[in-house]
Order: sequence, then C-alpha cells, then structure tokens
Amino acid sequence: MELVLAMDLRRNTVVHGKSGLRETYKPLDWGLSPTAEPVGFVKAIAPKYIYIADLDRIEGTGSHDAMVRSCAGLVECCYVDRGTRSPSDYLSGPHIKNIVGTETGGADLSRYQGGYLSVDVKDGKVIPSGDSPVAVLRAARKWNFEGCIILNLGFVGTENGLGSGSGTLETWRSAYDGRLFYGGGVASVADLETIKDAGFDGAIIATALHKGAVPAEWIRRGCCCSSP
Repeated sequence: MELVLAMDLRRNTVVHGKSGLRETYKPLDWGLSPTAEPVGFVKAIAPKYIYIADLDRIEGTGSHDAMVRSCAGLVECCYVDRGTRSPSDYLSGPHIKNIVGTETGGADLSRYQGGYLSVDVKDGKVIPSGDSPVAVLRAARKWNFEGCIILNLGFVGTENGLGSGSGTLETWRSAYDGRLFYGGGVASVADLETIKDAGFDGAIIATALHKGAVPAEWIRRGCCCSSP
C-alpha cells in the first residue's frame, strides 16, 4: 500500500489544521521539517509520494503552480488538488497527478479524463452534493479517472484515528473497483494496517508522521511496511 505525505499550501507556506477548518490553519513549523517553505519542506523529509492541496487556488485567492511543479520534481509522484473546476484546469508537468475534488469539480464529474477523483466527505456526506460516498464511488466506476481518494475532511489533523470506521472502509472499498486511497484522521500504524486490510491501495498522512506515530522511513520508502 502506498504511503503519501499530505501538504496543504497557503500563501507560499505549508500549513496544518484540523477538521477542514481552513481559517484556523497555521504554518507547519513544528514537524519533521525545520522549514514550512514548501520546497525546503519536501527536501527535508524526502518522501517518495506527496499529496498537495493548494488551498489558495481551491478558495480562489491565488495559486502555487510553480511551487507545485518544483515540489513534484523532487518526488516520484505528486498528487495535487488545486481546486479543479473544469478539465482545462489540469496542471501539466513531470510526476504530477491531478486530483478533481467533489468540492470544486462541479455537478458533471464524467467530463474529466484521467487523474484522481477526491470524494470529499464531511459528516458522512459528500460535499457539496450531500450524496453518500458509496453512491459517488459506484458512479465513478463509469468515469475516466485513474482512481479515487476518500478524503474524510472532518477527521483531518484530529489524531482521533479511524475509531469504528473499519466497517465503513470495507463498504467504500467494495463500492469501487479501481485504485482507492484514504486520507483523514490516520493516527497510528494500527490505523494504516486497518486501511491496508480493508483493501485500499494507499493512505495519505501528515499529523501522525510529524508527531512520530508513523516511522519517517516509511514515508521515504512510500509504503507502510518495514520490509524493502
């Protein structure tokens, strides 16, 4: 299972927060990296895979396109959600995989070709439609994405773990037959094992890594296992 380092960018800085409450996000200057400057941040941690959420572009206040490309050049794969609103918004460049979030992608998600669909979930419902994640994942079987991500926004940064969510994980996994990643609330190695055992292809983490609950070597190898 792939292990992916999450980075939220705002005003040229890596920021961190909880539960998707973006107005409270602050510079991530306390974790594994001695700097919250994005390129320096990636160089310091040396992950194999990264997930970037460009919060400025998602919110329509700016963009970090040049910075994203620079970060992508340092890793094997850079998954990037930059608030895509139409197929023409895809960012080109080596190692970049575009993400279309349900938050910004519009009502007709079938119009996108390639990249990953982020099923953005809050309080158990997909935003902004209010559909169930299972319904969106089942519909995505017919769309032309390379895979999907379940992004449990209410759990992001909370360190609350998956709780009783393992049954939900298995339900989501059974609803979609392509590559499927999970992000939000991963707090421990045990949580990663639960996600892996549910059949997911990847997990996106940040807080657990910076607080030492997940070995840094795993994010450098890009997998949640101690073997090479």
